[in-house]
Formats: sequence, C-alpha cells, structure tokens
Amino acid sequence: MNPNEIKKAYEKGFDFEREYHGCAQCVIGALYEVFPEMRNEDVFRSASGLAGGVGLTTIGQCGALSGAIMVLSQIYGRELGELADPERKRFVAYRLGEIIVNRFQEEYGTVVCGEIQVKLMGRSFNLWVPEEKEEFEKIGGHSKICPSVVGKAAHWAAEIILEKRKEKREIVVEK
Repeated sequence: MNPNEIKKAYEKGFDFEREYHGCAQCVIGALYEVFPEMRNEDVFRSASGLAGGVGLTTIGQCGALSGAIMVLSQIYGRELGELADPERKRFVAYRLGEIIVNRFQEEYGTVVCGEIQVKLMGRSFNLWVPEEKEEFEKIGGHSKICPSVVGKAAHWAAEIILEKRKEKREIVVEK
C-alpha cells in the first residue's frame, strides 16, 4: 500500500472541502486526483446534492461518506447492463460500504451529518440560515472541521482501493 497516495487523498479532500465545499464531491474529487483513471464527470456531478446530509439538511447521511461509497461502488459495483447481477458484484460494493460506515461509526459514533456536527462542533447548523452559516464558518466548519471529515473519508476509501488492488482478492460475500 502506498502511504503517499493515502496521504494525498486526505490532503486533497481536506483542501477541496476548505476551498470549494460540497463534501461528497470533494471526496470524489480527491479520489480522482489520486486515481485519475477512475475519473467520471457523471459520478462527480451526481454527488452535487449530497452535501450537508443531503441538500444541506443535516438530517441525512454525511456527504463525505456518500462520496466515498459512490467511488467504491463505481469501481466494484454492478453495471446497469448487468442488473440481474449474476456475479453478485453489488455485494462487494455493499461490503466496502459497510467498511466505510464502520469507520465513521468508530470515529464519530454516527453517519448522520447533523450528529457528526454535534460531536465535532457542539451543535448542528442549518446552512440555509445566514446567521447559522456565519456561526458555522466562525467556529471552523469549512476551514478545519468538515475538511477533516472529508479528508478522513477520502483517506479511508483510498486505503480500501489500494488494499483491494494489492491483495487482488474478492471481499467475502455470504450467499
């Protein structure tokens, strides 16, 4: 496993979130920087509404988690033309998604955006309300806190991709 690629995934995710925002797309963009052969504009664009717990609502799953799972599924998931999935590829994507979810659970105790905000910032913020967005920014929401979450999601996904490439083994899927 190449620690430089893992470090680059974290750094790019952190920098993209700090600079541009949109946690799901920032994870995807970071992973595409590390693994440019995977770059897919449609996948990137598809993540546009997944920021801030989906549509900035904070009530949904963390966008950084969503972005990581989207890339893992892009690589290891089933294809539309193979919807019947006789090779059960979707279960590989399920297992990899479970790994990322478990890392979020270990790190933050939850996968829900607003609950992660409470853990890291003491409360959840409605970024549609100007005063709350201003407070979010003041306490480092986009300068250090959410960029760290995005960086970790990109880091964890890069680890999984590199491990899977190195070992060239399939994830065990129970039938």
